[in-house]
Amino acid sequence: MAISAVQEQRDIIINTIRNITRGNWKILVVDQASKKLLENAVPEDDILNQNVANIEVLEDPLREKSPDIDAIYFLTPEPHIVDTVAADLERGSYRSGFLLWTSLLDPPLRRRLESSPAYRAMVVGFDTIPLDFFPRESHLVTFRDPWSFPVLYHPACNNLVTEHMRILAQRIMSVCVTLGELPRVRYYSPKNPTHEASVLSKYLARFVSEELENYAGFNRNFPPHSSRPPSVLVITDRSMDLMAPLVHEFTYQAMAHDLLPIDEREKVLYHMTINEGTPLQEEKDMELQDNDKVWVDNRHRHMKDTIDKLMGDFQKFLDKNPHFAKEGAESSTNLNVIRDMLAGLPQFQEMKEIYSLHLTMAQECMNRFQHNKLPDIASVEQTLATGLDEDYRRPRNVLEEVVRLLDDDAISPSDRLRLIIIYVLYRDGLILEDIKRLLAHASLPPRDGDIVTNLELLGARPLRGLKEARTPPPPLFPPENKNGPVNEEYALSRFEPVLKRLLEDLCKGTLDQSTFPYVNPPADPNEELIAAQGGSLRAGRPNWAAAGRRPPENRQRVFVYMAGGATYSESRSCYDVSSRLGRDIFLITSHMLTPALFLRQVSDLSADKRRLDLPMDRPKPRVPAHLLERDSRPAPSGPAPPQQQQQPQTQGRNPLPPGPGGLPSGQRMGGARPPPGGGGGGLPSRPVAPPTGAMGSMTLSSGGRTGGMPPVTSSLATEPAPAAEVGGKKHNKLEKKKRNFLGIKK
Repeated sequence: MAISAVQEQRDIIINTIRNITRGNWKILVVDQASKKLLENAVPEDDILNQNVANIEVLEDPLREKSPDIDAIYFLTPEPHIVDTVAADLERGSYRSGFLLWTSLLDPPLRRRLESSPAYRAMVVGFDTIPLDFFPRESHLVTFRDPWSFPVLYHPACNNLVTEHMRILAQRIMSVCVTLGELPRVRYYSPKNPTHEASVLSKYLARFVSEELENYAGFNRNFPPHSSRPPSVLVITDRSMDLMAPLVHEFTYQAMAHDLLPIDEREKVLYHMTINEGTPLQEEKDMELQDNDKVWVDNRHRHMKDTIDKLMGDFQKFLDKNPHFAKEGAESSTNLNVIRDMLAGLPQFQEMKEIYSLHLTMAQECMNRFQHNKLPDIASVEQTLATGLDEDYRRPRNVLEEVVRLLDDDAISPSDRLRLIIIYVLYRDGLILEDIKRLLAHASLPPRDGDIVTNLELLGARPLRGLKEARTPPPPLFPPENKNGPVNEEYALSRFEPVLKRLLEDLCKGTLDQSTFPYVNPPADPNEELIAAQGGSLRAGRPNWAAAGRRPPENRQRVFVYMAGGATYSESRSCYDVSSRLGRDIFLITSHMLTPALFLRQVSDLSADKRRLDLPMDRPKPRVPAHLLERDSRPAPSGPAPPQQQQQPQTQGRNPLPPGPGGLPSGQRMGGARPPPGGGGGGLPSRPVAPPTGAMGSMTLSSGGRTGGMPPVTSSLATEPAPAAEVGGKKHNKLEKKKRNFLGIKK
């Protein structure tokens, strides 16, 4: 069975809870943050079926005491959560408590917690399971942290970078641990960088490497034995590819997220009307997720192929069920006819809703594709992004094509802005007056110039002097040679993200070690080739392409962390290379970027930091007042009886085999069990240095709290607090050019 980060996280949570309950009924107590993690990973019924009587929220003022039942606390290691759980223990809400943390609890916080008399009396177990991340697809993991972008790149966030990188490192480590891998760490080191944030990947890679080493040092059974080639983790950042978030992509998933109003805050939802025109018509939020096989099967297809597949699959259904076809109805060869037919299939509600969802989304994408003249825009975009025309020759008269599109009222303002930025990147910068002319010609506000010039903070060179001589930087990966013109239907999809070429070279064992060095180089310099050739150097020639024939369980696992957000085209590239070259490639990122979000976040890099509303600048959460109120009822004098006090030890990703499960005798409770006891403007001449400028003076022992992961073991309440923190570190010139009527250099 193919590996899935979603399934792996789910299994760890379920097995950990099962090993603690051991057939005895318990309450599961979560905080607001861990609740979101749990909801993303495990269906509620799956948790309740592990002898969990109810799931309660720690901060809920309506939560009642249940002093006759034990509790499992599933918690995030934040200071206010530590104080809140201490107050809850003092209150005697439950008979005893087993504390589970989603990542490392700072030793000072642990000592503070263990100093509480209630802790010593009530807590029967303490464990850490590193799970602080949100698997979104089988091979796509996010941290739901869009604020990571301004923290890493905004000039005023210097004081936040070190702590943020420490958090990122622990989360990346958690993903690797969950999948049972101790990867070698590589990072993006750009040649001749012009921006201060060029060191971002280097320092983050060091922090991640140290987190992994500390975890392995404290957990002797990690990583588990495997016949797979050694895994690799590549740390890179958004500056490696600025075209990918801007170019229109016409595969289903990327196109839908670009053009449609999809809610991506927690679940990925599309709001639509189902059973339209019938008495059963209703508004509904439909989720796009891995359990939707139609979505999984089509999300990376070109939109043309997606529509053909959807219509073909539905026609097969009609062939098998001819009695559902309306008499005299026209052939089901267009999307509107198929949607009307679906409205008359109440017997197949689930299938009907899924196909209605995707047919509706596909039709709406194509409507906007035509209405917004995306074929015309994309034709020019592809030439600018690749540097070659459809015949793979150097383009001519590109500026005239750009200006023509900027004159077209049918082109949306956001698409005009994207086109201008892509042109600036293609030209490796323009003089400031030329950028202003383009914006004015496109009827865009002058403040949009901030977005163009802010790209300097991401490694671009958007501005140049009037007579400045500039040699364009060589591409990170040389363009591939193509023979003959591309198929007309796919001419608008010639651009591929840089990440795809990176992964292809990595899987072939040819990734440049000067641009992507190791944190700790392998002792065997041929290790890359060994992994690329399936584990042996005795082969007379490289056979990396044959890797696709390996059994899934023996495939090398590759992790990529994209700091600053990743695009859906990059996610597609990971799946594509995985399939072709026989690897399991996992894309990890702080958040997923749409073109609109990317433009907004780049614009914010010149905004006043106070306007960004960063979570770390908000007032710190405090213990809920109701937990600090005196209670006239006495708290329990001690923990549970001995037979219920000793809880099994859970070891990271390898929990013990499940204990005796099942429900106790009597009526089975369905659903959620009730508790037993009752119910900026202007064009700056040059942006300020970004916060990552401070990275140059970072050391692994500077500032911040201690890193690393302590032993993942259970500790009884009687154990002393650790005497010291673990692993102190921290994350811490030329002839005058002809001009056209706009006065812009050609």
